Amino acid sequence: MSHAPLTTTVPNPYSEIIAMGAYRPTEIVDNEMICQWIDSSDEWIQQRTGIATRHRADQDTTVVSMAVAAGEEALQKAGLDAKDLDAVIISTVTFPYATPSAAALVAAELGCNKIPAFDISAACAGYCYGIAEADALVRSGAAKHVLVVGVEKLSDFIDNTERTISFILGDGAGAAIVSASETAGIGASIWGSDGERWDAVGMDMSLTEARDALNAAYIDGDTTAATESKKWPTLRQDGPAVFRWAVWQMAKKAQEALDAAGVKAEDLAAFVPHQANMRIIDEMVKQLKLPESVMVARDIRTAGNTSAASIPLAMHRLLEENPELSGGLALQIGFGAGLVYGAQVVRMP
Repeated sequence: MSHAPLTTTVPNPYSEIIAMGAYRPTEIVDNEMICQWIDSSDEWIQQRTGIATRHRADQDTTVVSMAVAAGEEALQKAGLDAKDLDAVIISTVTFPYATPSAAALVAAELGCNKIPAFDISAACAGYCYGIAEADALVRSGAAKHVLVVGVEKLSDFIDNTERTISFILGDGAGAAIVSASETAGIGASIWGSDGERWDAVGMDMSLTEARDALNAAYIDGDTTAATESKKWPTLRQDGPAVFRWAVWQMAKKAQEALDAAGVKAEDLAAFVPHQANMRIIDEMVKQLKLPESVMVARDIRTAGNTSAASIPLAMHRLLEENPELSGGLALQIGFGAGLVYGAQVVRMP
């Protein structure tokens, strides 16, 4: 039997992020508004989380429309047309369809239909997972330009009266264009999961359980119970457990990302962690022994926790307010439901 040789794609030596985009909903919810729903205060929320405000999307604003807006800005800044893209990756846990993907619709609305498009479900680590995937696609030769978007409409999945997570969450989208490069712009990805802590953050019930509860109420003929039955899963978390895991484990993973990239803390221009909690960010800065010269993203104060969108939104704002950081190295790390994590050192566009 003859063994004919296969033709494969020609790999690219490296990849880099060449541009970023963002979309922040116009409605701003401050802590005083939050305290209408939970028994708390602006002082308590700021002391515990560092959050003063968060953006919330209106009924007409969707995961897709936010992703498209962020993607359009990234394309414009990169000087690219949508037809130059070779793949679209959307990181989200709040697209309200199990299938089809949000990415396929985003690609079509951007005007780059027919190219590969897929979603990643990795919660707050989703953007870093997307960057890892885009880096692999580009360096393998399968793509030259990849759009990565972290986008969430978390307000669709919260119970405003719930105290463990609802008050910290916001909506928004952040996008990056990952392209082929002659020099290294994305370091090795340190990523993984700890499924033994799967239930530490997530929905309080599955869609199947919500459906069955509603059907049971109707079958029993109890229309009042059916009307009042919970029809939609909402988010919950074991706050203390997640806090301890993030504080004591994620700084180690961030250090691994520095080591894998051959970079020391003093080589960094910026640190862009997932915007989960200001106290977690402060503790990670201490554990990593970051010098004062490293600028730390603290977008959480005005944006809240936007899950997969938090890192690109924070980096977008950091570059907008400090353009001198362009071209510098940033350590980024995401961590959350799963429990999952992902980190890289990247050169900022």
